[in-house]
Amino acid sequence: MSRSFPAATLRAQMAAIIEAAGSSTDEARTVAHNLVLANLSGHDSHGVGMVPRYVDAVLEGGLAPNASAKVTVDMGAVLALDGQRGYGQVVGEQAMALGMARARELGSCIMALANAHHLGRIGHFAEMATAQQLVAIHFVNVLSRPTVAPWGGADGRFGTNPCCIGVPLPGREPFLLDFATSRVAQGKMRVAHNEGRRVEAGYLIDAQGRPTTDPGVVVPQPGGASLFGALLPFGEHKGYGLAVACELLGGALTGSGTWHRPADTQRAVINGMLTILLDPGKLGTRESFEAEALAFLDWLGHSPPAPGFDKVRIAGEPEREARVRREREGIAIDEQTWAEIVAAGKKVGLSLPDA
Repeated sequence: MSRSFPAATLRAQMAAIIEAAGSSTDEARTVAHNLVLANLSGHDSHGVGMVPRYVDAVLEGGLAPNASAKVTVDMGAVLALDGQRGYGQVVGEQAMALGMARARELGSCIMALANAHHLGRIGHFAEMATAQQLVAIHFVNVLSRPTVAPWGGADGRFGTNPCCIGVPLPGREPFLLDFATSRVAQGKMRVAHNEGRRVEAGYLIDAQGRPTTDPGVVVPQPGGASLFGALLPFGEHKGYGLAVACELLGGALTGSGTWHRPADTQRAVINGMLTILLDPGKLGTRESFEAEALAFLDWLGHSPPAPGFDKVRIAGEPEREARVRREREGIAIDEQTWAEIVAAGKKVGLSLPDA
């Protein structure tokens, strides 16, 4: 069972919890708006269901409310920043603002962000860039209990390590590719587990490395029981290779670190992100870029729909369609997830209505 909430209601309630956990009013609103936008976009894995984990991370000391991104290297078109374990939704936007300003000025910027708490939906940062007519490429690693098995391996060794590419398109909404390098985001397994659903075959392995459809194998259980299974990389060795690239670029190269230690039960999720920003207008190819990009997308759109599809879409369209629908119909939250949110509020002295 689930109940539907207006987006505005969720924004206000999540902001209240985050503020009660120690954030300023402005920071709480920024984080809450980002989480609800993920829900509106159809990505409940990165939405308000993360609030209980954030509260636990604050209480454990792994997430620092009101921290800001600190510039550690500034070489014009090369920037390095330390997120100081602040809310990723906040320090990520701060880092992007600096990087985008340099890309507009100089034509490009390579930006390394280390030690940010959970950045959330990486597509949000690509949308920030494409709104300013910039191309954005992001490689991100995840420092938390490892939940993804290497190709050919039988236990978790790294995180869901997302990759994201945003490309502005003249007169149209941008191309926005944003995906985990695992077959599916861990948060989607949390949602499925809370809803009491099994998942498709091919996503998961259990503690013995055997295929399973039980999403609970990668979801922390009540009482702190450990994870005991793993997600699989998408595309077999190809997704695995990209996941390793995200670990090396987003983790090692940025200075944020990589995972190579025994698993623990800490609730913090630390991200490193390497971002490449480009201004197409300064490459001298703007006219041909715009003409060729639109010609190619039109070519794709003229493909006859396959059985079960109404049309060919590009990355970013499903999220934009979901936003329109969910703004109108509300955001469905299952009873278990809402109970966890209510419990998180109580931990910081705030009462929300039970489901």
